[in-house]
Amino acid sequence: MERPTSALALVLATKPDLPVHCIRPHAAKTAAKWFLDHFPGDVLYAVKANPHPMILDAVYAAGVRWFDVASLPEIEAVATRFSDAKLAFMHPVKSRLAIRRAYFDFGVRIFSLDSHDELQKIIAETNGATDLHLIVRLAVTGDYAQHKLSGKFGASGSSAVMLLREARALASELGVSFHVGSQCMRPEAYRVAMATVGDIIRQAGVTVDIVDVGGGFPAAYPGLTPPPLETYMTEIVQSFEGMPVLENADLWCEPGRALCAEAGSHILRVELRKGDALYLNDGGYGALFDAAHDGLVYPTKLLRAKGGPRRPLKAFRLYGPTCDSIDQMAGPFFLASDVSEGDYIEFGLTGAYGAALATRFNGFGDYVEATLEDAPMTSMFGLAPATKRESNVVAMAAKGK
Repeated sequence: MERPTSALALVLATKPDLPVHCIRPHAAKTAAKWFLDHFPGDVLYAVKANPHPMILDAVYAAGVRWFDVASLPEIEAVATRFSDAKLAFMHPVKSRLAIRRAYFDFGVRIFSLDSHDELQKIIAETNGATDLHLIVRLAVTGDYAQHKLSGKFGASGSSAVMLLREARALASELGVSFHVGSQCMRPEAYRVAMATVGDIIRQAGVTVDIVDVGGGFPAAYPGLTPPPLETYMTEIVQSFEGMPVLENADLWCEPGRALCAEAGSHILRVELRKGDALYLNDGGYGALFDAAHDGLVYPTKLLRAKGGPRRPLKAFRLYGPTCDSIDQMAGPFFLASDVSEGDYIEFGLTGAYGAALATRFNGFGDYVEATLEDAPMTSMFGLAPATKRESNVVAMAAKGK
């Protein structure tokens, strides 16, 4: 039997008992190529969004050579796979062992920090190295993003000014970074953030070699249709030109979601229906973490053989397989009104923070993988038809259609 190349073909051919993690390497490659072609600087793939080897291979094949890593396992995964990869250890708080091994075992020279104590750790564990690229993470507003990331990391005020001065004295190259938040819906967020960072640099009176605008670049979820990515690039380029940095300063970005969201989907089975509630074989402790904990609504597709009348749509809430009542996805998710036990639903755009966040709580967590060649349900890169939809139903092959 030929290998299925689409989600529907896979379901019809195999009727899987386990959740299916679908991987579309071509989508990750397309997204990475777009960033390399449109971002006027270095593109660092944020490995945490999806560290699957096929995704790493896809972005590498597109030409990405820089990787934003946040742990020793991520460092090892990339370094052992690509001998010419350039690694940036962008977690602002690291263990001493992680710093030491990153520097001496894997040749990492780029380290992020947001405090005096972290700076001292880096200097101590690298034995006073003089070839360090130190990236000071600064706090900026997260008001323009769906998921704010400004509470845990980032120096601000007089502390930021002093930290920049201290790091400048110890760094071979000094950089500044920030994060506008995940799934940023307004391009001007980067302009506002870069203005904030520019003010801190002026107060510190230091020369800056690197400006890292971080991640936050969005995907096209139902109800969250971002402006074209070109508008984000325009804001960044114009703002960078006005920053008080060296004329030859480098510009970096760290896309994660934007590179891999479209490259993944999950096929789940309905185990039970209770009115407007569907109980699935994966959920908030698995690939649908963001739907359960951040209220994200994924595009969905009911996978049925074609042939019969189209059913009206109905709003459903979803529950995962665990015995924990917080394992629920409020949605609403719009599906055919006659959906029932045994039906399969594909959830799109789970390539980012889907399988990467899955756990084995309650004994669940097993899944099968499939490599597919069809298009993602929605796309920022022209891989899927750009149509405006009020619901999260992208396509539906219902019974009797």
